[in-house]
Amino acid sequence: MNTIKFGTDGWRGVIADDFTFANAQTVSEAISRYVARAEDPRKGVIVGYDHRYLSDRVARRAAEVLSSAGTPVWLADRPCPTPAVSYLVRSRGAAGGIVVTASHNPYCWNGIKYKASYGSSALPSIVAQIENQLQVVASAQLPALPPRPELIQPIDPREPYLGALKKLVDWESIRKANFRFVFDPMHGSAAGLLTELFRMNGVECLEIRGTRDPRFGGAHPEPIEPHIAPLQQAVVKGKFDAGFAADGDGDRIGAVDRSGAFVNPHQIFALLVWHLAGTRKLPGEIAKTFSVTKLIDKLAAKLQRKLHEVPVGFKYICELMLEQNILIGGEESGGIGTSLYLPERDSTVSALLLAELMSWHGKTLGELLGQLHREFGEHHYGRVDLEVTLNQKEKAAGWFADGGCNKVLDWPVVRRENMDGVKLYLGEVGWVMVRASGTENLLRVYAETNQGQTTRKILNEVAVKIHEM
Repeated sequence: MNTIKFGTDGWRGVIADDFTFANAQTVSEAISRYVARAEDPRKGVIVGYDHRYLSDRVARRAAEVLSSAGTPVWLADRPCPTPAVSYLVRSRGAAGGIVVTASHNPYCWNGIKYKASYGSSALPSIVAQIENQLQVVASAQLPALPPRPELIQPIDPREPYLGALKKLVDWESIRKANFRFVFDPMHGSAAGLLTELFRMNGVECLEIRGTRDPRFGGAHPEPIEPHIAPLQQAVVKGKFDAGFAADGDGDRIGAVDRSGAFVNPHQIFALLVWHLAGTRKLPGEIAKTFSVTKLIDKLAAKLQRKLHEVPVGFKYICELMLEQNILIGGEESGGIGTSLYLPERDSTVSALLLAELMSWHGKTLGELLGQLHREFGEHHYGRVDLEVTLNQKEKAAGWFADGGCNKVLDWPVVRRENMDGVKLYLGEVGWVMVRASGTENLLRVYAETNQGQTTRKILNEVAVKIHEM
């Protein structure tokens, strides 16, 4: 049981170490017990899976566990992105959904996400109930019930999902703009989806790395540099206007400008806020997680929208979207959701909205970012992930939090915040933040300043200090 712990979005572990069939069954049983006690199990559960090693077999086992408790199950008949399961849960009025995936983690990881009845990440209150059931399953040693195959029905997860997405954007403008795109699913389960949407609407789109590869071509399926180098090369070589990338389970987006320059998740989020709240003038407030760029604060102020800041994890944004009129919410890892669709992250939706933004203005992503920088100033964001010992992690947290760090390079610390991790403000220069990963043995260091060189120097200085601890 000490290896089963829910992070910001479900449970993950290293395959054959923490992520075993026995542990996956335990988690499935806990979710099954939660559904039986807190939801209406007669509404059924959607079960999907990604391209990772053994994901299909674990999904089948999860379906069997649910069926053994008398819960109807719709089991995806092929790999699909996590947002497709979320959409099916919401559109079918299901009790919930399970996705076997480790999202953007390296290939040697796998995991299980639970999607609640509203079609998004489980709220902290739901996670707590599932964790309570984990304790019951582990301690009670309940006898396994036989599966009921008659309660397990196959479902096509892609067609209904595509049907919903194609209604979200102005296809006439996108066609008329004649922009050409590249899509890179990074060998993940979003393969084929964005390409099909573009092609069925007369928009040219080349797909790369679209085949299933449980090792993700040797790269981490996270749509950031350096993992998206093949996308950058394809855009420049083919003289395409933009490139979009999705993580391993299709809920996080990355992008590349016509020049091959990486458009980071903070910039994507800012562009979409500008598009939806500014250009389209759609109603609603804005939400962001604690580690997101301050450019969002400036945009919200300019557009006269209330801004909410929450801890790291899309579940906190989801909670706000369920309670209040949130137009758009985003996190630093490229997970963005809008009220146009679901309270859920979706790389395909974000890519479609970026294409619409480009077409409405007739400009590339780089040109659009240039407009934002001219109005609001430059914001250079960076992050490094440090493998540290438990002792180093504790010392680093104390160093940041208790005033031990009063200066970074030449800049004094003028203010601290500790909503989730610890953030140090360095006056007008910017900020630096340290936070422990919820799913991996890592300490994440974030920084944002008005110059790229300054951001790199600060990240390097803090990393050196932590490694010396």
